[in-house]
Amino acid sequence: MASTLARILMNLTVYPFLILWTVGTIAVFPAAFFIWKATTRWPTDRIVRLFIWIYGRGWIVMLAPFVRFHRKGFEAVKPLQPMILVVNHSSFFDTYCMALLPFYNVSFAIRSWPFRMYWYAPFMRMANYLDVEGLGWERASRRAREILDRGGNVLFFPEGHRSRNGRLGRFYSGAFLLAMETKRPVLPLVLSGTDVLLPPGRLALRPTRIRLEALSPLDPVLFSGPGAHIELKKAAKNAIAHRLRELRPEP
Repeated sequence: MASTLARILMNLTVYPFLILWTVGTIAVFPAAFFIWKATTRWPTDRIVRLFIWIYGRGWIVMLAPFVRFHRKGFEAVKPLQPMILVVNHSSFFDTYCMALLPFYNVSFAIRSWPFRMYWYAPFMRMANYLDVEGLGWERASRRAREILDRGGNVLFFPEGHRSRNGRLGRFYSGAFLLAMETKRPVLPLVLSGTDVLLPPGRLALRPTRIRLEALSPLDPVLFSGPGAHIELKKAAKNAIAHRLRELRPEP
């Protein structure tokens, strides 16, 4: 009974508050942006990435009465060193959970459909998020290299879409080709619990525990040969899959 009441209360409060938080954030953005720009002289994309991260942190606060969030493994991560982040993908809310990252300067490399959400799309473009489908790989990788050269990080969901069965899907090669081209480290991230919160095909939220864990970075310099990016991809996928099995052992 308590669990059922918690789910009902969660869905009656979180969705309305998310809408209000989104509308309120959009309303105050212009003034906040120009004040921050005038004060810091930061480039536009960096400012907007910070605001998106703050927006995500607000979403985490909204869920906190129903979801236990935990972050692990970032102590050894050097936030000032540009990296290529790769994370498994199980839920629409996975992108929101990236606000658990202890740093904000992250550009997402994603498919085209999120850019069709008209209330988010302008901010995604201002933040220099990469539409890897619409741009094509050559243009997307060139822009990704520019982001990394300016001190930003680039995050990929290498499966390309949400898992429908809870299992890790096939990884695409883009993130790993970029790592080999730029010699930037790949940081595998393991996100668990969002498949319980809101799996594909369901609208009702469910209380759970969400954990974002950073694994050991992978240095592309250690991989060589014509298939180096494939070996790097296998190493990242195996590391994520192994940790997911430890967190969610099969019956």
